[in-house]
Amino acid sequence: MIDTRRLRTLRAVADHGTVTAAAAALHLTPSAVSQQLLALEHEVGHRLFTRDARGVRLTAVGQIMLTHANEVLAQLERAEAEVAAYTTGAAGEVTVACFATAISAVLSPAITALRTGSPGLRVRVLDAEGDQSLSMLLDDQADLAIAVEYRGAPDAADPRLHRSALYAEPFDLVLPQDHPLASSGGASVRLADLVGETWIGPYPGNPVHDVITFACEQAGFSPDFAHCSDDFRAVVALVGAGAGVALVPRLALRDMVLPGVAVRRTPGPERRVFAAVRRGAQTHPLLRPLLDTLYTIAGSLGNG
Repeated sequence: MIDTRRLRTLRAVADHGTVTAAAAALHLTPSAVSQQLLALEHEVGHRLFTRDARGVRLTAVGQIMLTHANEVLAQLERAEAEVAAYTTGAAGEVTVACFATAISAVLSPAITALRTGSPGLRVRVLDAEGDQSLSMLLDDQADLAIAVEYRGAPDAADPRLHRSALYAEPFDLVLPQDHPLASSGGASVRLADLVGETWIGPYPGNPVHDVITFACEQAGFSPDFAHCSDDFRAVVALVGAGAGVALVPRLALRDMVLPGVAVRRTPGPERRVFAAVRRGAQTHPLLRPLLDTLYTIAGSLGNG
């Protein structure tokens, strides 16, 4: 009989690539994780991982077991959801990992709306960048993630996740007021016109950094990020100081004081935002009203 706890350990090691990182995510010691892997290999009768200086890699049998582990763990999530629905599940706490702009744009309004529609539902919020929130969800540190599409992000077919699109927002170009392109009136500015500029933006690893880099590469150049901040207010302040140019998601600019800068439309880049839960949990009676409310609020957003 295979222990389902060991299947969770298998998936954590596959996700994180090292025993040490998986142990941290599972709140176990590396020794305990290694022992669970050895026990699972004994139960299966085959090696599941090969180990080298960089970490661990799944064997062919390990990949087979991971596929089944994802199915088993999704079924357990569905079982928990059905039991919760049977016992009404009208009261309880949901932990949401979400990045700052989406907290303001959709999550906070959803919490306000749920006070009336689902008064027994408590929402606990963890501020996390769009890539970090998915790791927190898969490591059971959060019940729902609001995340951003980026190169390397799990796609809609990922067997670990159930995900749904919330909204897509364009990026606007923020320029110093004395920049030659700042006086273009209401006309949009092509990214190709910004070759050779000094750029300000989020750190590498932030999904927005990835979106900006990809958009510029599509325009024929690589952006030179001389200044980095994950805080868009700081980014805009640096632009106002004449330190460079920036692409900023439109919702992040909403209600922001913008001294010393000009904002111009630019065709192309978008930040695509989605909600994700662990596969099988999407019908949980605590998650369903939150997801429905998020979709409703996201559908009412205006990005013009």
